[in-house]
Amino acid sequence: MSYLFQDWEANRGNIKGRMVMLLFRLARPASKSKLLRLIWLPYLAFYKVFVEWFLCIELPHWTQVGEGFYLGHGQALVINGCSVIGKNCFIRHSTTLGNIRYEDGSYSGSPVIGDNVEIGSNVCIIGEIRVGNNVKIGAGSVVVKDIPDNSIAVGNPARVIKTLTPAKQDLQAELEC
Repeated sequence: MSYLFQDWEANRGNIKGRMVMLLFRLARPASKSKLLRLIWLPYLAFYKVFVEWFLCIELPHWTQVGEGFYLGHGQALVINGCSVIGKNCFIRHSTTLGNIRYEDGSYSGSPVIGDNVEIGSNVCIIGEIRVGNNVKIGAGSVVVKDIPDNSIAVGNPARVIKTLTPAKQDLQAELEC
């Protein structure tokens, strides 16, 4: 039961985020078994119509998402199903995690997001990009290159403007409280 509610505390005060993540966690086991996917088909259809079409949040049930995922506002969110999102990540509205389609029709890999990453609104992370742990990406950024651990990145194209040391991260966390 705790599996279903692993994002509950992270989305405290965010009813939409709690609901979407509960529905996502309920659909997720169907990605691991063909039999379960067949049995779960009516629920998966409900999930797709309700979450993707009505709430405008593309979060395929087979996406790997770590616990403690916070869904900020959750409008116009597009996450490629092959993306990987680490623990305790915070993603705001109008964000895209996607791959690139090449001229020959093939696709690039999808983004891999580390743990404790905060992504601002209107951010695009496109291609086989690796975003390290403890990273903050500013609103409106377009990420087309890897971002190392403990960084703050902004801009189009995104560039690292600051590297945080663990002591600075602890101090920053205290200042935000």
